Amino acid sequence: MAQALAALALVLNALIWGLSWWPFREMQLLGLHPLWATGVLYAIALAVLLLWRPQALLACRHHPELLWLALAAGLTNVCFNWAVTLGDVVRVVLLFYLMPAWVVLLAWPLLGERPTPGALARLALALAGVVVVLKTPEAPWPWPQQGTDWLALAGGMCFALTNILLRRFQRAPEGTRMVAMLMGGSGMAFMAALLVGFVAVGLTDAGMAASVQPPQDWAWLPWAAGTGLAFLLANLGLQYGAARLRANATSLIMLTEVVFATTSSVLLGASSLELRTLLGGALILAAALWAALEGSS
Repeated sequence: MAQALAALALVLNALIWGLSWWPFREMQLLGLHPLWATGVLYAIALAVLLLWRPQALLACRHHPELLWLALAAGLTNVCFNWAVTLGDVVRVVLLFYLMPAWVVLLAWPLLGERPTPGALARLALALAGVVVVLKTPEAPWPWPQQGTDWLALAGGMCFALTNILLRRFQRAPEGTRMVAMLMGGSGMAFMAALLVGFVAVGLTDAGMAASVQPPQDWAWLPWAAGTGLAFLLANLGLQYGAARLRANATSLIMLTEVVFATTSSVLLGASSLELRTLLGGALILAAALWAALEGSS
């Protein structure tokens, strides 16, 4: 029962992340760059958490190792939110979810978790789905074509590292881990926005550059507040699930985000659904459900 609840918590996290492209694009239309949006909404989520658990911030002093978790979580959000706002939703999410390959590489040296035959089989099934979706008639082989592709890949690696660090630091209080992740999400986003605004204004892709100052019109604030609360809920789900399941199972269950992102983007006209996407998505979903049913692997 505990493993089933952990799997459901991870699915909730995947649902919120799978739909996150929509509010980020709405905020961008209102003049708020995704880097600034990420910083603001995580600051809102952090403020709500500290009102609920103010002692969690003080407890961070006793767990300096959580700085690594903050950095990994922060870079995950910077890369993914930036990419999914400016790039093709389905392509970005699928590149992000090459994450299981990173987990297999990282969980062994960091957690001592040797991949089991079942985990390798589910990994192969999931990656086969990714290849089916990404292999277009125009491309001889799936390869990053633009900046958002690289951001998605980097975000997936950082997310895999985040999940592994959650397991490694599971003895730290849950609230303290959440504070570290939210502080990382907000702080890294603000620093990236300032850095890009100052030194990357010459990027050939103008959309990749952030404004040094956020817009003065506050119409984006309700979107940021709602998204921040949703991300706080998603973080709770990730904390609960990732701390109770093995890293390989966590990463594969989280692949359901691909389904949520694909379905929502197609329904809202942000992507087109092709046969290869359906076939690849079916393989990915099958691997995720397999992992959910065998959460101990």
